[in-house]
Amino acid sequence: MSWIFFTVLAAFMQTWRNALQSKLSKQVNTSGVTLARFLFATPIAVIYLLSLYSYETQIIPTFNQTYLMYIVIASVVQIFATALMVILFKQRNFAVGAGLAKSEALAAGVLGMLFFGSQLSILGWLGIALGTCAVFILSGFTSRSTLNIKTVLIGLSSGTCFALTMLFVREASLELNVPFPYSAAWSLVWVLCIQTVLLGSYIFYREPETFKQLKQHPRITLAISFTSCIGSIGWFSAAALQYVAYVKTVGQIEILFTIILSVFWLKQPVKKNELVGLTLISIAAVLVMWS
Repeated sequence: MSWIFFTVLAAFMQTWRNALQSKLSKQVNTSGVTLARFLFATPIAVIYLLSLYSYETQIIPTFNQTYLMYIVIASVVQIFATALMVILFKQRNFAVGAGLAKSEALAAGVLGMLFFGSQLSILGWLGIALGTCAVFILSGFTSRSTLNIKTVLIGLSSGTCFALTMLFVREASLELNVPFPYSAAWSLVWVLCIQTVLLGSYIFYREPETFKQLKQHPRITLAISFTSCIGSIGWFSAAALQYVAYVKTVGQIEILFTIILSVFWLKQPVKKNELVGLTLISIAAVLVMWS
């Protein structure tokens, strides 16, 4: 059940990362906020990998073509997923879009079953369905007045891309001939290196002023990279141990952390729909853990 610990860790760190990215998005463009997630995360991930090898030596795995294909696809898709989420921060209907982005658990279940050989139980599917209903309730996705086709499409696309990222990461980790957690750590280092090079090169040639913007906000950029890396360690580790759909369903506990952050930091009262949503998420998590 260690995958549950890694999932909760990932959800907690992602709560802070999203809050920091939302703040930075008011001062830096979309590409810059996206790069902030990867920029300093790579050396942190390398330190994590080296610390694992210093604790217990393992062989250096063989990186075959299939593994590298999974890693490259996961890297590119996650860049798009993050960019779409940053765009959501700037939308008037952010809550609705963010709720739709959290439909990634359902997307992971469907895509995993159709293309990745995931075999989910009936209890698991019920938990995923309840969790999906919960995020819609929490987002305020309750009437036509909240609908905006642009926000809906961005939210669904972001959720689907995040789901695909973790599905490919899981396949990549299972491809390596080293045990957990080394397989997850290697995948994380590869993904972060590729993302930093790809997005960094794009910004260098197309939006060089972005680096100046990030340089003006070093603390928040470092904080985003740190929380993102620790969160990714959690997600990658959990995905290496359990089906992605289950991981993402339990990961919806992030919403609880977000509400706690709002209550104690922003001094906002808890709403009725938040209590209903959290109850459904709790039931969904229990169903998934029992499945």
